[in-house]
Amino acid sequence: MVLAELGNKITGALRKLQKADVVNEDVMKECLNTISTALLQSDVNVYQVKKLKDAITLQFKVQEQQGADLRSLIKTAVVTELSKMLECERKPFVPKKGKANVVMFVGLQGSGKTTTCTKYAYYWARKGWRTCLVCADTFRAGAFDQLKQNATKVRIPFYGSYSETDPVVIAEEGVSKFKKENFEMIIVDTSGRHKQESELFDEMKQVAAAVRPDEVIFVMDSSIGQACKDQAMAFRKAVDVGSVIITKLDGHAKGGGALSAVAATESPITFIGTGEHFDDFEEFDAKSFIKRLLGVGDIGKIVDIVKDAMPMEDQSKLLEKLKAGEFTLRDMQGQYKSILKIGSFSQFLSLLPGVGSNALGKTSEKESIAKVKRSLCILDSMTSEELDGIKPLNPSRIIRIAKGSGTHPMEIHIMLEEYKRLKTMVDKMKKFKIGDDMQNLTRNPKEMMRKMQGVMDPRLLQQMGGMDNLMSMMKGIGNMEGMGDMMKMMGKR
Repeated sequence: MVLAELGNKITGALRKLQKADVVNEDVMKECLNTISTALLQSDVNVYQVKKLKDAITLQFKVQEQQGADLRSLIKTAVVTELSKMLECERKPFVPKKGKANVVMFVGLQGSGKTTTCTKYAYYWARKGWRTCLVCADTFRAGAFDQLKQNATKVRIPFYGSYSETDPVVIAEEGVSKFKKENFEMIIVDTSGRHKQESELFDEMKQVAAAVRPDEVIFVMDSSIGQACKDQAMAFRKAVDVGSVIITKLDGHAKGGGALSAVAATESPITFIGTGEHFDDFEEFDAKSFIKRLLGVGDIGKIVDIVKDAMPMEDQSKLLEKLKAGEFTLRDMQGQYKSILKIGSFSQFLSLLPGVGSNALGKTSEKESIAKVKRSLCILDSMTSEELDGIKPLNPSRIIRIAKGSGTHPMEIHIMLEEYKRLKTMVDKMKKFKIGDDMQNLTRNPKEMMRKMQGVMDPRLLQQMGGMDNLMSMMKGIGNMEGMGDMMKMMGKR
């Protein structure tokens, strides 16, 4: 994303600070000037930048007199103050499982609202919720066709009408229908509008009165930068906007201004759109977002993602098998399914310290996900005996699997080679005492790196920036929030 440029500039200023022989007021001012310039170039409000600069300067002067570690202080203060800039005290809506949650989407014309509705629906559907879409946009030509196509692609039920012109009637009928069918997440898409369009604002109020939404989400295009604030305030006055979703953060330098401006309206940002695909959508947490932007990493977030992708019981069983050096094609199948649940792999990698927000290129990520999906098709075409290694995969079986999965036998051989590489890594992990070695992480990082180098695939190591970057990552992990949970997850008692 374009915001990665902002992260790189701030990270560069902090890296220069780390290399300074002595950290004094002049060095601190130079660092803050570089950071301030980067924020202003990303369209962040001048007042907010000055507030951040003054807060860090004050902390520096207080701690300097007490002989504190000034390098660490400035780095921590930058993360904290940038997070505050994007945080809101108002708590976002939390939907309740097992009941109908009506969520109404509002926003400007061209903000990507209909696509965002689908992304939001897809997000909850992947978590096991019964989701659906209602098209109450009768103003824009082709709005229902777009929602229909989007919903069909992600296999989510939808409701709309080509003949009815009253959006209030469509919204009311759609919500009523899906409530009777016990849907848990009913998402209502409305017409895009502008704060000067009083008629459309009245229509929005009427739709809200008819469907009585549990949550109203305002969708905002990040490319308008600081102008987000005026628009968000106008919508909040018209309807009770509970939260905001920022779109198109992958393509405009004004994203920093949009994020900070919306946060100033005291409407919590709950999700951000980072691309055109339906899974280019992620929950927004200010502190985690800033840590990733600066390459600091967020182990706590990794733990949460892994827990969602693989239940703790399954994790424990897998770890026991890995410790014993056992790894079957069924285990590989389970891991591939977990990878797809994680969502964007580049976003997941960016949570590791030292990796940053450009962990993987979009092209390589698409190729990796496509490869995982094809491998799952192959694995799904195998029998239980084949997955558990009871019956060997001879040529006749491979031809049968190829026909069943719609692939070429060569693709099956390539997947089996990948399995053999993973199996070799698992065999090596028998010597790698996960709990004990992670506990000794900060005490003897070089020994830890030596063991990991013998276990890791060289290609993965290269993708993560080489051994030097991995060592700095591991040192960072050792002191991070959430590390205790990670230890427990990895078998430490």
